[in-house]
Amino acid sequence: MADPKGFLTHERELPARRPVEVRIQDWREVYEGFSQEKLTKQAARCMDCGIPFCHNGCPLGNLIPEWNDLVYRDDWREAIERLHATNNFPEFTGRLCPAPCEAACVLGINSDPVAIKRVEVEIIDRAFAEGWVTPQIPAKKTGKKVAVVGSGPAGLAAAQQLTRAGHDVVVFERADKVGGLLRYGIPEFKMEKRHLDRRLEQMRAEGTEFRTGVNVGVDVTAARLRAEFDAIVLAGGATAWRDLPIAGRSLKGVYQAMEYLPPANRDLSDSPINARGKHVVVIGGGDTGADCIGTAIRQGAASVTQLEIMPKPPRTRPGHQPWPTYPTLFKVESAHEELEKQGGQRVYAVSTLEFVGDESGHVRALRVVDVEGPETGFRPIPGTEREIPAELVTLAMGFLGPEKGPLLTDLGVEYDARGNVARDKTYMTNVEGVFTAGDMGRGQSLIVWAIAEGRAAASGVDRYLTGETALPYPILPTARPLV
Repeated sequence: MADPKGFLTHERELPARRPVEVRIQDWREVYEGFSQEKLTKQAARCMDCGIPFCHNGCPLGNLIPEWNDLVYRDDWREAIERLHATNNFPEFTGRLCPAPCEAACVLGINSDPVAIKRVEVEIIDRAFAEGWVTPQIPAKKTGKKVAVVGSGPAGLAAAQQLTRAGHDVVVFERADKVGGLLRYGIPEFKMEKRHLDRRLEQMRAEGTEFRTGVNVGVDVTAARLRAEFDAIVLAGGATAWRDLPIAGRSLKGVYQAMEYLPPANRDLSDSPINARGKHVVVIGGGDTGADCIGTAIRQGAASVTQLEIMPKPPRTRPGHQPWPTYPTLFKVESAHEELEKQGGQRVYAVSTLEFVGDESGHVRALRVVDVEGPETGFRPIPGTEREIPAELVTLAMGFLGPEKGPLLTDLGVEYDARGNVARDKTYMTNVEGVFTAGDMGRGQSLIVWAIAEGRAAASGVDRYLTGETALPYPILPTARPLV
């Protein structure tokens, strides 16, 4: 245990965010630095519980008490070894994961939980700065070839594990650069892409090959893929977005979030879909909605309003979501703080009835109504209909599953009851030698789940190809049987 009294003598503390008026002028990450002295105190708050529920809260099973203790003792080299033992990419999860581990922290029963994410990200950043993150070249090659389709966190995790096991791995990505949503879906102010690029350098040095601009199923057929590779890992994500098919949906200026965010991430200074000087409405209250808010503000929007059909969540853990479950709480992320400072609004319990257009066919407003729900089925409240100015609308309402295009059709994979690619406990689909990991098989989920599934699928692939495996296999209870 790092400090037997640490949780009693130190309060939870996180790095300060840069002032709103400063950070909205650039695209850099929003947090200021955090001193080693402060970080040591945060690590000291870990109680090294007899039953560390943070392990259960984390899909990767991160060894959180161990590396908290090592940071407290200033043994950073061993800390990154323990962190990398379960997580290929802590620089991603430490910045992007909503931290179910912290929700499960025993200290959180009656106090603020340990700042696990902050300790995690400081460990990996220190490791890169010290040159401790080096390529892990396999001792011998197996002669087996594996295709990984999709270069998001699940695909990258599977690829790195399989490369290190000695297989020849080729990652196919239909975009022009590697990274999936990490590259073009996550704004720079949440994770600067240098963190992604330096990890990709390590993977290339280890032997992983990346082929970009390849739409597998179209540019490369499923039959060719099966002929050239001994195994295939489908990690294309859940990219079929949820739409809002109401009157006026075809008006100009109404976009899906993943139509709006990627060009903004490609060209930070001058995206072709630009909010500059416009009244912006974001429909959807999740993380993707927050990404749209922060992006629109940095582009110079005249106003930004966020709409959410669900009622406003509580600030403290409700009774029906007891510890150590992950609660739905009212959060003020950096983009929400910027929204408030800019005079914008987060409007809850409201439903959009119609996109209202002008003579040129461009959206000019939304007609909305307050609703009761969800118990009543979001019943409209009479007399609350009104219009909200809107010249650019983004739909950030989540995803329905994988795109059922030529690749999945030609492979002949089956789907589960939720429309995701079905797989068995080894992550293999009904098609021999074809595996799936991440959102494509799980449905829309968290980055930490994607990495965990990528690691688990890699274990299944390695055993399939060689008859045994030394790769760790996280026990993930959501690997559903074939239907």
